[in-house]
Amino acid sequence: MPESDSRGPALAALYQEMILDHYRRPRNKAPLPDADVTVERTNPLCGDLIELSLAFDGDYVRSAAWRGQGCSISSASASMMTQAIVGGTRSHARTVAARFGEMLSGDRKAAVDEALGDLRALSGVARYPMRIKCALLPWSALEEGMGGK
Repeated sequence: MPESDSRGPALAALYQEMILDHYRRPRNKAPLPDADVTVERTNPLCGDLIELSLAFDGDYVRSAAWRGQGCSISSASASMMTQAIVGGTRSHARTVAARFGEMLSGDRKAAVDEALGDLRALSGVARYPMRIKCALLPWSALEEGMGGK
């Protein structure tokens, strides 16, 4: 993804560095002993494994943590996702998840939506269809963990 694109080479390089930072120093990658729900997801095509744990306080996501092994894309996505949803409502998490999916489907407006924050760093994944499933893996676990599937 370091190649230049419509975002410009400087922004593409910044996004690449953000992905690598979340891969090398993942946030919220730890057990969550007081989890209300834990969901495991695997990508059979590449072997990525994500275990997402969520703890709720009423309608709010009190904490989120993940464990697993995977490529830089799935790991960065899980790390960024947990940061994006903690402290927000379940509705907020679902909205962010939907917008993230739109971004990976090539929606240019979603790719510049500031509500996605650091998650926009993964916008370049949309150009690599085989990697989209990697980026969506933790989000699939989130959907199930919140009662979606």
